[in-house]
Amino acid sequence: MHPITDILLLLFVMYVAALLGGELALCLRLPAVVGEIVAGCVLGPSVLGWIGSASIASGTPVDMLAEVGVILLLFSVGLETSLADLKAVGGHALAVGVLGVITPFVMASTWAHGLGLAWAHSMFVAAAFVATSAGITARVLQELGVLGRREARIILGAAVIDDILAMLLLGIVTAMQGHGEVSLWPLLGTFAGAVGFVAVIGLGGSMMMRRGSGWLDAPQNPLSPLAITLAMCLGLAWLSTRFHLAAIIGAFLAGMVAAETRQRGELARSTSPLLAFLTPFFFVVTGARVDLGNLADAHGLAMLAMALAIAIVSKVVGGFLGAISLGKTSALIVGVGMVPRGEVGVVIASLGLATGLLDSTLYSVIVGMSILSSIATPPALAWMFRSQRASAEQPATSP
Repeated sequence: MHPITDILLLLFVMYVAALLGGELALCLRLPAVVGEIVAGCVLGPSVLGWIGSASIASGTPVDMLAEVGVILLLFSVGLETSLADLKAVGGHALAVGVLGVITPFVMASTWAHGLGLAWAHSMFVAAAFVATSAGITARVLQELGVLGRREARIILGAAVIDDILAMLLLGIVTAMQGHGEVSLWPLLGTFAGAVGFVAVIGLGGSMMMRRGSGWLDAPQNPLSPLAITLAMCLGLAWLSTRFHLAAIIGAFLAGMVAAETRQRGELARSTSPLLAFLTPFFFVVTGARVDLGNLADAHGLAMLAMALAIAIVSKVVGGFLGAISLGKTSALIVGVGMVPRGEVGVVIASLGLATGLLDSTLYSVIVGMSILSSIATPPALAWMFRSQRASAEQPATSP
């Protein structure tokens, strides 16, 4: 068959599986994203093998489509998060983001060193435990309809901070693999550039849009506001990679800037069909990238269990301590919301495997940790938000 025919058939199978998995998850009172990730696991090499590793490797058409899907997802999340929202939770988001990096980095590097790895090597492994997957958490928060809640804004703000710190850490530990020492000034320059990019786009862009956005309607095309903002989304997604940040950070900032326009509601409605089509591919690919064959023995399962425990406990503790002033319930929600590693952990694991820093078992452990932490978080968040809502609606009992 012609390659395009093969690709279309694969996309058809993936999309139908995502729809069925999402619907089944909703019937079980779980967020649809859980069903989509599980559908990817079933279609992938671990079970049916319908999605081969080569078909979702980096740079393939399916991989690129999945990346566009998560970029649009973060754009839509930014569209529901104004600058004023983030300013209101800035202090908490900073505390959660910093503690949410330090705690897992220390715990994971200690664990990896205990496995017999050198400290420089151990810190590379720990880098895969650091960054929260903004894409997965954002989708869950969006499905639950809680993006306007204070806890949700803190989680999203902290995820941006997480990404900046994670990229800096990755740069440090990667440099240490070659000669064990790091040149400080280039790293400080990278860090300053990343922070400056977020500040200039987030603050400057939002202020510019707030002063006037009528020019979005100037072209004759009635869809010009959507077309222009999508172009801005893609442009900033690319530009963020030039500052050593994930593309989704630029997309999120583009959404934040667009949130300041008077066309905000129209843009949200117009992007919904695009999200319904593209974002499921990202979560199916995320699930398909895990190969359970490397975890079939007791040693592999024990390593996975320990890695998952570290991934969950470290983020919950870091997020809880950073948001403790909100109250124990809200702080715990923030901590749980920071747990998913998703695509970030997978990318770092893939880099380690490609460079020979990770063997196939440790690679599978890190990927499995990333996937399982992403699967475990959505139902936990859904239950916690429902419980919090039920407690708030319950009438006070008479003494």
